Amino acid sequence: MKTNTFFVTHFALFALLLFANILWGSLSIPIDATWHILCGEAVEGHPSWSAIIWEGRVPQAVTAALCGASLSCCGLLLQTLFRNPLAGPSILGIDSGANLGVALVMLTGTGIFLHASTFVLVVTAAMTGALVTMMLLLVMNRVLRNDIMLLITGVIISSVTGSLIQLLNFSATEEGVHNFIIWGMGNFSAVSMDRLPLFVVLSVCGLLGATLLVKPLDTLLLGETYATNLGTNVNRVRTTLLIVTGLLTATTVAFCGPVSFLGLAVPHIARLALRSSSHRILLPATMLVGACLTLLCNLVSTLPTSGGVIPINVLTPIIGAPVILYVIFRHNNIAS
Repeated sequence: MKTNTFFVTHFALFALLLFANILWGSLSIPIDATWHILCGEAVEGHPSWSAIIWEGRVPQAVTAALCGASLSCCGLLLQTLFRNPLAGPSILGIDSGANLGVALVMLTGTGIFLHASTFVLVVTAAMTGALVTMMLLLVMNRVLRNDIMLLITGVIISSVTGSLIQLLNFSATEEGVHNFIIWGMGNFSAVSMDRLPLFVVLSVCGLLGATLLVKPLDTLLLGETYATNLGTNVNRVRTTLLIVTGLLTATTVAFCGPVSFLGLAVPHIARLALRSSSHRILLPATMLVGACLTLLCNLVSTLPTSGGVIPINVLTPIIGAPVILYVIFRHNNIAS
């Protein structure tokens, strides 16, 4: 009953936040007019309202929801694979690899997203960077077999990629550096309606791939030896998880920038709410909570303020940091 109540309430919250993201923004549009536009009806005297909603707010809301679900899903997969509550795309340097790929595109002449081919190049570069980082982490995991050392490896990867990005910044044009900094703050408005289908397809493919890992992930919680005895091909599961995580991380970084803390914090929020370790329940719950949180952050960031739009990465640590601190203190108390 508790699980059913959780999903019903959060689906209702998701629908409410999704509509709120479409309704509110820098320009005030009445609720009835917004509803008519979403139903495909024209609003007399205000032809620009339809363009604002369909070309701006709808793609932004869908992008925010899918980004939150994707990063949260990545965090859960990595925490299960490495059996470490502090594993995530940011901590392990996966998004740093994607950042480097994007920096190579944006800071070496191609710069701003001027046309479709450049945008596809950015997506490909981010995906390649994330996958290379994941492959390196997977190799190190097999060699070290130590969670702390693996986290240290992730920090080293982040430091090296950060240095390379700084080197690219040093030799880049002023315009390229400015746009890369703005992109690095994270936002969901870069995905226009014509780019939305590509983002949706990549994200949905990754999320569907994650759902195929539900049963193997449950067996991995018992340990690799036990999982193998149950008939789970651990190497195949790791390879699939590598592809899924790399795809989702690369997609979100390329389209939305390096959004922080979601992949690390949201799986713990879902665990604390449901008190369950079953991925059949935990995976969809994590996706749903992640989508709700990013919609909330996007709503706050786009509400009319004197300072303009607030970067997403200003808001996500406010939610994520307290959760991570709670997890750290909780595990410290258990260990002692």
